[in-house]
Amino acid sequence: MAEVEIRAVSKTFKGVRAISDLSLKVGNGEFVALLGPTGAGKTTTLRLVAGLEMPDSGSIRIDGRDVTGEAPADRDVAFVFQQYSLYPHLTVFENMAFALRAPIRRVPEAEIRRKVEEVARLLHIESKLQNKATQLSGGQMQRVAIGRALVRSPSIYLMDEPLSSLDAKLRGEMRLELKRIQTVLGATILYVTHDQTEAMTMASRIGVIEAGQLMQIGTPREIYENPVNAHVAARLGQPAINFLPADIFAGAPRGAKTIGARTEHLTIARGSGDVSATVRRIEHLGDQSHLHLDLGGRPVVTLANPEATLGAGDIVSLCLNDPLFFDATGRRIAA
Repeated sequence: MAEVEIRAVSKTFKGVRAISDLSLKVGNGEFVALLGPTGAGKTTTLRLVAGLEMPDSGSIRIDGRDVTGEAPADRDVAFVFQQYSLYPHLTVFENMAFALRAPIRRVPEAEIRRKVEEVARLLHIESKLQNKATQLSGGQMQRVAIGRALVRSPSIYLMDEPLSSLDAKLRGEMRLELKRIQTVLGATILYVTHDQTEAMTMASRIGVIEAGQLMQIGTPREIYENPVNAHVAARLGQPAINFLPADIFAGAPRGAKTIGARTEHLTIARGSGDVSATVRRIEHLGDQSHLHLDLGGRPVVTLANPEATLGAGDIVSLCLNDPLFFDATGRRIAA
């Protein structure tokens, strides 16, 4: 594994800026997730590191070596795509061994077998090695696609939303598996996702990207608790953060135009609270309930005790506890 550094990279396609002066360092053995919506520039960033695209400016270094002008085959990276991209006529073993049999590598056949079998055990697909790719379930095909990259032992693994085509239960299982494998191997991973749960549960650091710009990078806790602006605050949290005018509550700091209230910032008061709101509906989710409220014509979502006897039309009092504050441009300001 090796450290990967992106230095002030920009990329434009047909006059549209996809990446703007982006700098990012992925440490040796680190799992970094780029989190953002469709079109934010996440996949373009991966393709620039892989050498599938050339930057207009800036540089890319792998293990201290400038690889900006090098071909993909010379960069020692492995790419796991969103779709499985397996060879349907080949067995699982042959799919995983394919890259090792390339003329540029010349890996001995005994070493290929050892590596493929070792990775297959790691991915719990050792019993499927002689199956054709078309005989596998979606989760098994994704494991093979990941395994094809793992046998390479590259400097860095680039993963472009590899779990997005799986169902919710399988995604949860694969998140745990992928993190386990990364920990066991000490692998360096740059992972792209629009799913905040994937980023929060797997990454050691998260980079929030929007319109080709890296807004903030930090640990999941740092990004969640101390977002630099309203956009970053909105990317993490389930339910999503509530944005409310600062004048609704007393005590907002000078310059605050918007209050960012997560569920933990809003509590239902037993007596009189800061404001009153009307219950619109309740989502019962087992261990907790999402309470959908109307606060002066503005929708607000918070948590309620599942045992609370509330119904649509009820009036509740809310207390605000240490929320986030933003100025007119969306920039975070101190409480």
